[in-house]
Amino acid sequence: MPDDLAITDFPLRARDKLRYGDTDRQGHINNAVFSTFLETGRVELIYDRARGLVEPGTAFVIARLEMDFRSELLWPGEVEIGTRVASVGRSSVRLEQAIFQGDRCVASGITVMVQMDEMTRKSRPFSDAVREQLLALMPPNAG
Repeated sequence: MPDDLAITDFPLRARDKLRYGDTDRQGHINNAVFSTFLETGRVELIYDRARGLVEPGTAFVIARLEMDFRSELLWPGEVEIGTRVASVGRSSVRLEQAIFQGDRCVASGITVMVQMDEMTRKSRPFSDAVREQLLALMPPNAG
């Protein structure tokens, strides 16, 4: 992802509170918590009832998570998490996400989620309806 990210680059946004218990010995937010913030953004996308991405008998699982730490994150305060769909495969979706404290991007990540059939525990192709919902969340220049 580019270095000059802004929250306005992301159509989906979520907020999370920084907790005192999230800090490490240096007084920074512990790096393990960054993954939780990305999860907040993913969950708001996937489990938004208006979108209907989780169809009966399916679940989403993480196949890949890649994160770049860009700046320290300090308590107290909150973060805003931006999420966008970068690409859609047969049964997977690649999300680009970034975590912001104010105007500063403190981390960015790429998450690949796979739709799984809950009975077979194998990947299951997206329905046309889910595929359309995901494609609608891609930026016009993505591909």
